[in-house]
Amino acid sequence: MPDVSLKILFRFYSDILDAETTETLTAEVVEPESGYFKLTSHSFYAPRIALGDIVWAEYNVDDAMLVYRKTVTHSGSSTIHAIILNEECDLDSILAVFELSGCITARLNDKYFVISVPAFIDYTPVKRRLDELESERIIDYAESCLADNHQYKNIPFQ
Repeated sequence: MPDVSLKILFRFYSDILDAETTETLTAEVVEPESGYFKLTSHSFYAPRIALGDIVWAEYNVDDAMLVYRKTVTHSGSSTIHAIILNEECDLDSILAVFELSGCITARLNDKYFVISVPAFIDYTPVKRRLDELESERIIDYAESCLADNHQYKNIPFQ
């Protein structure tokens, strides 16, 4: 059976936009009879969603597409949303730093990007680099979906 990419509509409240909003993500079928799908695209806005999560979605006639209902299995990956504050900085160079750490990145435009931290990556050096860039006023970021294995509650950061 060939891989088929489907679109799933996510509805959520955006603190950034201060409004109800939507985002459409791509996914592949995992269990068609159960309505389970694996996310194959990055979320640029939706919170608590990560690349590789298995979600339950149902077809909605009014929207004429699949609509997200809940996350069934978390992938263990984390999602970081970030924005460039210093326009003199090269976004490609910043993305390369995270990609060399094993992260997957995607840009929405020249200022806004997302970092997916796979489950097997140690989040400590990634977090330190994010904090450095933030303290230098190069970026601002939000840990939109921080997986259990990437929690840093007991790690001292400076």
